[in-house]
Amino acid sequence: MKRIFFLTIMVFVLGACTDNISDLNVDTKNPEEVPSGALFANATVSFFDFMTNQNVNVNNFRLWSQFWAQTTYADESNYELVERSVPRSMWNTMYATVLRDLQDAKPLIDADEFLSQEEKDNQHAIIAIIETYVYSILVDTFGDVPFSEALAGEITPKYDDDAGIYSAIISNLNKAIEDLSGSTGLGASDLIYGGSADQWKKLGNSLKLRLAFRLADVDPGQSQSLAEAAVSSGVFTSSADNFTIQYASSTPNTHPLWVTLVQSGRSDYVAANTVADYMNSLNDPRRAFYFKDLEEDGSATGGAYGDNNSYPANSKPGELMESPTFAGTVFTYSEVEFLLADAVERGYSVGGTAEEHYNAGVTASIMDWGGSADDAAAYLAQADVAYSSAPGTWAEKIALQKWISLYDQAFEAWNSYKLYDAPVLNIAVQAQVPTPTRYTYPVTEYTLNGENVEAASSAIGGDAKHTPVFWDVN
Repeated sequence: MKRIFFLTIMVFVLGACTDNISDLNVDTKNPEEVPSGALFANATVSFFDFMTNQNVNVNNFRLWSQFWAQTTYADESNYELVERSVPRSMWNTMYATVLRDLQDAKPLIDADEFLSQEEKDNQHAIIAIIETYVYSILVDTFGDVPFSEALAGEITPKYDDDAGIYSAIISNLNKAIEDLSGSTGLGASDLIYGGSADQWKKLGNSLKLRLAFRLADVDPGQSQSLAEAAVSSGVFTSSADNFTIQYASSTPNTHPLWVTLVQSGRSDYVAANTVADYMNSLNDPRRAFYFKDLEEDGSATGGAYGDNNSYPANSKPGELMESPTFAGTVFTYSEVEFLLADAVERGYSVGGTAEEHYNAGVTASIMDWGGSADDAAAYLAQADVAYSSAPGTWAEKIALQKWISLYDQAFEAWNSYKLYDAPVLNIAVQAQVPTPTRYTYPVTEYTLNGENVEAASSAIGGDAKHTPVFWDVN
C-alpha cells in the first residue's frame, strides 16, 4: 500500500549514555510508533490522491461526470466496475488507509504530553471533519456502508443505514465545529491549512452547507436549519479558503494527474463531447484552461462519450493538468456560492440574492483557473448565461454552471448531477444506459462479509448501479 509522508520526521537523540546499552536495540530507521502528525498527514494525502486521480483502476468520476472521454478503451465510460475492481479501490483507500490512519492517530494525540488540551481538542475536531467528509463520500457512492463497526475490530462489520449515517456524521461535524478555536499544534503536519483552526472551521461549515443540500429533497426543514447555521458560523468567503493540497515537482509527491497524463506516456483521454458542447454553446472562457488543442475560434472538440475516440482529432485535458505541481482541489469557494444561490431560491436565510451568489460562483471559478474578472463579466453578460435570462428553471441554471465549475472536482460534479438531475448528460454510446447513481459493492465484500453485504443490498433496493442513495429522490 502506498504511504506518502510529506513531512520530515526528525529524530533527536538526547543525553545518550554509553551505559544505556538497551538503546542499541532500537531501530531508528523503522520506528515502532508513528507520530500522530505523520498519520494525519498521510491520511490527508491519501484522501487527496484518491479524489484528484483519474486512473481506470482507481477513480473514474472524470468519466462518469462526462468531462473526459476515452480513446483505446471505453469500458469505464460505459460504467464497467467489476473488471478493474474500481469500487474496491475506493473502499480500501477510504477504510484501510484514510480512516484507519485517522483512527490510529487519536490515542497518540491523547498521549502526547507536549500538546495542550486545547490543541488535543482541535486535532480531534479536525479528524472528525475529515471523517465526516470520508463517510459522506462512502454513503454518496454506495448507500448503506459499515459505520458503527467499521473500525471497531470487527472482521465482518455490519452495514448501517445510509440516512442514519448522515445523521451521525452531521452530529459529529456540529461538535467538531463547536470545538475548534485557538491553536491546533499541527504545524507542518497540516498540509492543507498549516494548523489554522479558523480555516478548518470554515471547511467544517462549508461541508455542513454541502450536506444540508443533500437533505434538501428528503428533509427540507433540517436542510434549511443546517444551511443557515453553517452560514452563520462562517463558510468559505474567498478562493483563499479552498480545500487544496500543493503537490511537488518530483515523484512520488506529484499530482496524480501528471502520472496519468504525462509520466505514463499514454494517450487515453480526450475532452468529452458533453462538456465541450455545453461550453462551446456558451463561449466559455475556461475552455482554454480546461483543454488544449482547441480550434482556431477557441472551441473544444469533444469525443463521443462512451465510445472509442481518436486522440489526435479531439481536444485533450489542459496543460495545467499536465503539471506535476498542479494543486489538488476537492472543495472550493465557487461551490459554496452556488450552494448559497440554491439556498436563496429555496427561501433559506443566508443573505444576498440568488443572482449575486450565482455570479460570484461563476466569477470565482473563472479566476481560479487563470481567467480575469473581465472574462467573467463578459461571460455573465451573455443572455444564455445571465441569471435573469438564461434558459431553464433556477435549479437548471445553477446546476449547469455549478457542474461546469466542478470540472476538477468530478466526484462532486457527479453528485450535483444526481441532486438536480441536470444538466442533461449523454447516454453512453456502447452501453446505451444513463449515468449510474451509485457504485456496486466490491466483489470482495461478498466473499469476506457476505451476510452483511447481502442484507445491505436488500435494504437499499438492490446492489445495482442505478439504485439511488437515500437523498436522491428525484
